[in-house]
Parts: sequence; structure tokens; C-alpha cells
Amino acid sequence: MEFDYVNALTHIMGHVMKLHRQNLDLLIQKYDVYPGQPPLLMRLYRHGGMMQKDLARSMNVQPATLTVMINRMEKSGLVTRQADPNDQRVSRVYLTEKGKVATKAVKEALQLLETRCFENFTDEETALLRNMLTRLHTDLEAFQLEYSEKRSGDAQE
Repeated sequence: MEFDYVNALTHIMGHVMKLHRQNLDLLIQKYDVYPGQPPLLMRLYRHGGMMQKDLARSMNVQPATLTVMINRMEKSGLVTRQADPNDQRVSRVYLTEKGKVATKAVKEALQLLETRCFENFTDEETALLRNMLTRLHTDLEAFQLEYSEKRSGDAQE
């Protein structure tokens, strides 16, 4: 059977994620929050004062990419870097008051989108979809790990 791209998971999920991101951007743009920044805001809200290397690792982004994000957010007044009180060589990233307001708006926007996304689903369908997506995520992580190990093994031979 020939591969059907239109009905493929990649195609469908790509469109769903694109629409979700576009709608989120519409809801939060007045807070100077740009695409890609909400996950960083949410992490800093939960774990304020993180080192950049820890943020990069937790978000699965390159440190240089995170530096660009933080620089932009610092210019917008959403975050600030401060020296660690116990080790002046270490810089930590914190939300500013404006960043806290923006994070609250992001959380509200995400809740609104979540409600809207599932308004035509029963509770059971919503739970089933979450379960299936979680399993899919786990399977894709396992595939990535296996493939990475295989590639590194091939490179060593």
C-alpha cells in the first residue's frame, strides 16, 4: 500500500500544532511574547532562577538558541539575569514582574485553547486521546534513543 501523506500522522499533527501555535500567538502577542517563548516562561515560573545550561537541557534546545531567546526576552523586559548569590560566576534567569504577568496570560491562553480544542469531545474521548498521545510520545522517544545509539554504533565501526 502506498504511503498516504495527507492522512499521515506527520501531516495531521503538523497542521494541528501549527494551528495551535498560531492561535496561542494571537492570544498572547500583546504581552511581547513570541513563538517559542511560552515553554521558557512556564519553566521559569515553576523553577525560577535556573541556570541557562539547565534551561537549555530541560527544553531540549541548543545553548546558543536559548541565549538568543533570553536576550530577546530580556530586551522585552520579560526576564532578567542575576548572579547566583552563592557563586558569582553563575548567572541565573528570573522572570520580571512583566514576565510574571505574561506567564499568567500564557497560562490563561493555553487553558482557553485546551477548552476550545476539546469542546466537541466527551471526557472519555479526551482521556483516550491524551493516553494515546502520551504512548505515542513514549514510543517516539524510544525510537529516537534506539536510532541515536544505532547511528553512534555505526559511526564507531
